[in-house]
Amino acid sequence: MYAYLWIRGSVLLTIGESVTFRLALVQLHVSKIKADNLGRAQKIVKEAAGQGAKVVVLPECFNSPYGTGFFAEYAEKIPGESTQVLSEAAKECGVYLVGGSIPEEDGGKLYNTCSIFGPDGKLLVKHRKIHLFDVDVPGKIRFQESETLSPGNSLSMFETPFCKVGVGICYDIRFAELAQIYAKKGCQLLVYPGAFNMTTGPAHWELLQRGRAVDNQVYVAAASPARDESASYVAWGHSSVVSPWGEVIAKAGPEESVVYADIDLQYLADMRQQIPITTQRRNDLYSVNSVQEG
Repeated sequence: MYAYLWIRGSVLLTIGESVTFRLALVQLHVSKIKADNLGRAQKIVKEAAGQGAKVVVLPECFNSPYGTGFFAEYAEKIPGESTQVLSEAAKECGVYLVGGSIPEEDGGKLYNTCSIFGPDGKLLVKHRKIHLFDVDVPGKIRFQESETLSPGNSLSMFETPFCKVGVGICYDIRFAELAQIYAKKGCQLLVYPGAFNMTTGPAHWELLQRGRAVDNQVYVAAASPARDESASYVAWGHSSVVSPWGEVIAKAGPEESVVYADIDLQYLADMRQQIPITTQRRNDLYSVNSVQEG
């Protein structure tokens, strides 16, 4: 069973009419059976659309267990089986579907890849995880994505009728420059399918989301797989949405669930007017710029 969570973010200061759309994060329980993962994802996306969601986000590695020993076994071409399911779900439900991520095989290399589909079922953009998760915290966790995966080499954004959206995957959220560039290019929502673990999750998962949101005055949404204590890699869960004020406006527990939040773009505009860091930035002293784009 999975729970539904919906929280409306409180408006600190309001100047004008609210322009909102509903965002849904699917905190999916991921098993070793790909067909089951795809079927459950498709079913829950449909139910989220029925609750009014216009943008739906799946978690990192939603079609397979997360681990270097699984990536090659579950890898697919794009287009392929999993992305076909995503395309059909987006079209059937009329939503923008951020397809978490899947292990992608291309040209003999493996990537951790997020595919985004529009309400017509067409692929809008494909984000390959830029920063690979290579960490070694003695006595707690060692993980080396680079043992099997290759990094992506481009930024990824897509347009909706509501706002422009920037995309990262998990470890990408630790790199503030990426979020700064997305905000500079007009993104008002940043989405990060991710699978933080039981070491980094309680320490940094929410902290990083709040930091990216406040620094850039954007909404930040991070979708995790549900926690499975029997898995070789145990995800932290707690998918959440953070406002430009740094307030957590929606948050899941560890179990499979769907998190809903209304993204209020007028609130974002009002906050940027009240605390105008964009116009106050000292571009004569410092700058963050992209070198290569997709």
